[in-house]
Amino acid sequence: MATVYDFKLQDKEGNDVSLSEYKGKVLLIVNTATGCGFTPQYEELEAMYRRLKDKGLEILDIPCDQFGHQTPGTDEQITQFCTAKFGTDFPQFKKSEVNGTNELPLYTWLKSRKGYAGGAYSEKMLPVMEKLYNEYNKEPRKPNDIQWNFSKFVINRKGEVVARFEPTEDLKNVEACIVTCLEEK
Repeated sequence: MATVYDFKLQDKEGNDVSLSEYKGKVLLIVNTATGCGFTPQYEELEAMYRRLKDKGLEILDIPCDQFGHQTPGTDEQITQFCTAKFGTDFPQFKKSEVNGTNELPLYTWLKSRKGYAGGAYSEKMLPVMEKLYNEYNKEPRKPNDIQWNFSKFVINRKGEVVARFEPTEDLKNVEACIVTCLEEK
């Protein structure tokens, strides 16, 4: 059975980073954007990281430009923006795709472990968001695909996916899940 530790990501410079480097940590994996209505979540994520890092939390930031072209710029520009505006200190990786033919293998695995359970948008917003998504993506979204920027996966200390949170989820609920995982040995 695969765990998160079986995967690699590329850092901002294009170097492979084995996620086995994070063995024993609780991970929050987030696809992010710099020009999205959810971008202010960076501030809350950084505050959570500062509170929980010494207890074993790592946040893995994976910028993604698949949702309304809301992550323009180079990896360096994205990092500069996040550092200057939100003081982010958690690991940020290379801008990548999380849905479709070119999605990261990590995201294929994450979505297979925790599929989309609904709730990303109100019923009224669903057609608007689908239209916007389809304007920027050649492939239609599959049922378990990431719905938008700032979708989150919580990984326990054993490398298993324990939860998926949509961008609209209150970050207090995300933190509660993380704290529970941190308390498990």
